[in-house]
Amino acid sequence: MRMLVAVGVISYLLPLTSYLFSSCAKMGSPDGGWYDDDPPKVVRSVPDDRSVNVKSKKVTIYFDEFIKLEDATNKVIISPPQLEMAEIKASGKKVVVELQDSLKENTTYTIDFSDAITDNNEGNPMGSYTFTFSTGEQIDTFEVAGYVLDASNLEPVKGMMVGLYDDLADSAFKTKPLLRVSRTDSRGHFVVKGIAPGTYRAYALQDMDNDFHYTQRGEMLAFNHETFSPTSKPDTRIDTIWRDSLHIDALRPVPYTHFLPDDITLLAFTHIQTDRYLLKTERKDPEKFSMFFTYGHPELPLIKGMNFEADSAFVIETNEKQDTIHYWLRDTALVNQDTLRMEVTYMMTDTLGNLVSQTDTLEVLAKTPYEKRMKDKAKEIEKWQKEQEKKKKRDQPYDSIYPVQPLKPDIRIPSTMVPDEKVRIEMPNPLVRCDTSAIHLYSQIDSLWYEAAYVFKPVEGKIREFEITAEWRPDTEYSLEIDSAAFENIYGQVSDKYKQGIKVKKLDELGTLTLNLSGVTDTIPLRVQLLNSSGNVVKEIVAKNNVAHFDYVMPNKYYVSAFLDANSNGKWDTGDYDADLQPEDVFYYNREIECKEKWDITQAWNLTGTPRFKQKPSAITKQKPDAEKKLKNRNADRAKKLGIPYNKDKIIKVKKQDNEKDE
Repeated sequence: MRMLVAVGVISYLLPLTSYLFSSCAKMGSPDGGWYDDDPPKVVRSVPDDRSVNVKSKKVTIYFDEFIKLEDATNKVIISPPQLEMAEIKASGKKVVVELQDSLKENTTYTIDFSDAITDNNEGNPMGSYTFTFSTGEQIDTFEVAGYVLDASNLEPVKGMMVGLYDDLADSAFKTKPLLRVSRTDSRGHFVVKGIAPGTYRAYALQDMDNDFHYTQRGEMLAFNHETFSPTSKPDTRIDTIWRDSLHIDALRPVPYTHFLPDDITLLAFTHIQTDRYLLKTERKDPEKFSMFFTYGHPELPLIKGMNFEADSAFVIETNEKQDTIHYWLRDTALVNQDTLRMEVTYMMTDTLGNLVSQTDTLEVLAKTPYEKRMKDKAKEIEKWQKEQEKKKKRDQPYDSIYPVQPLKPDIRIPSTMVPDEKVRIEMPNPLVRCDTSAIHLYSQIDSLWYEAAYVFKPVEGKIREFEITAEWRPDTEYSLEIDSAAFENIYGQVSDKYKQGIKVKKLDELGTLTLNLSGVTDTIPLRVQLLNSSGNVVKEIVAKNNVAHFDYVMPNKYYVSAFLDANSNGKWDTGDYDADLQPEDVFYYNREIECKEKWDITQAWNLTGTPRFKQKPSAITKQKPDAEKKLKNRNADRAKKLGIPYNKDKIIKVKKQDNEKDE
């Protein structure tokens, strides 16, 4: 009976074994044999992993197959940080790391390869791999983890340096290199390894000069005053065992060491640039030239013309920050002048960081010379004349005088108007005259048209933008009519006649959204924003008594964000490390909200109830996670197609024999 069983087993295995050996001359199918689906494995290293009392600055790691090392500069992180970049090379079946800095006494060193190591042929990832050694008697094993988010919008920040100090003084970040470091992945996630027991503070830094501490105001950074002491506890995670690429074979609990804290959240920001200097001057359009500064200043530049008279020559337009200044040329003679030479006196930062007066001599050249503009104009007139000649020969109406080009305002009317929206009008250049009596708004009531009240006013801080507000009644048709010559610009161009119908939505076609807020103090103004599917602001209000109420909401899917407007200036403000000032707090409601016609939705929102790194919905997160490198399981599928049992151990054995033959 025993003999029969043995014969049965042998007869069962022989077809599989013979098939394995006959088809495994080369890995990789189809159909040269079985696939290489296994990651590289470390077979030895010099020194050994987790060695103590190490004196050598060279680490050599040997693998069981030929490997590749991808993007070592960004993916391989060495801690403590190396002021002189280490040499990291991959060759054949080994990786060599040579440290250039002197080794520190009684220090644990970690070389974190992340997912940089794959096999050479199939690209099978080794997974997260860290090599550790110590120059002292013991290995420090604690780890901490967390996330770095952009403070302005809670976007994950990829590739940012994160580090720890055991010196808890604020000055450490500006005077000492970080003690231990890591780098964020595409999810903004980081893990700092090899930490000794103690109390620490965490920082994040976009380290432009690779000195591992904060030295430049242009470097993005994150800090807070929270301290922590790393700990660990035994825990269990569930691993998935796959039968093949589609079917789960089992869920297996796996014990592991859970390191804490694992939810450190750092909110990164960039200081307002206060070093002021002139970036560039350009004249893309002949009608204006522009100056671009790194930082605004209330005192605008003084201009002295060297080949023109500068007094009253310009209409000056600035942006909100006053770091961009446009000079519109009033006189067409200046518009036609290709080169404007001038002395410009402005405030700039000197080498000591002080604002001082600076005078430059500039030549501002038109991008398109006057002669070229005239040739293009002549071609345009010639084309127009030919068209009129054709009309004349066909006895069609024609013109004998080339028409003057009208002023063309950009009038923006929402395609589906709701009662709290506005009509926006942007002029292509500054105006000298605006006749509001030539602007008419009519509303239709019982098939009759009546004049409706409206307010026409400039947009605050803009010289070329205007808005029309009115009591837009639901389910009502309006007509906006603007007489010809209502607007005249500084070049004498006037606007054409304009007429546009406006239909305001019915209340039954709209909904409301009310958010009952908690988790933050109501002593600081909270600005709540309704966002569309692209993450753009649709509506914004200031919450009152911990309630944010949105009227006239179009049926759609929305998201919600908010920020604490600590200085009540109506906009989000960044932080300042030297002033120990954090950026204004930003929050996201972590789910989509669907609004429908005639629905009045009320939703509770605890702004701090969800950790910040889990708040922003993935649908509107711009920084998407990189595709995770996964091991393939193609041999199980192949065995199934061949109708033979899948035996991974035998395939690995054949693979090992193949590798030995290749050697």
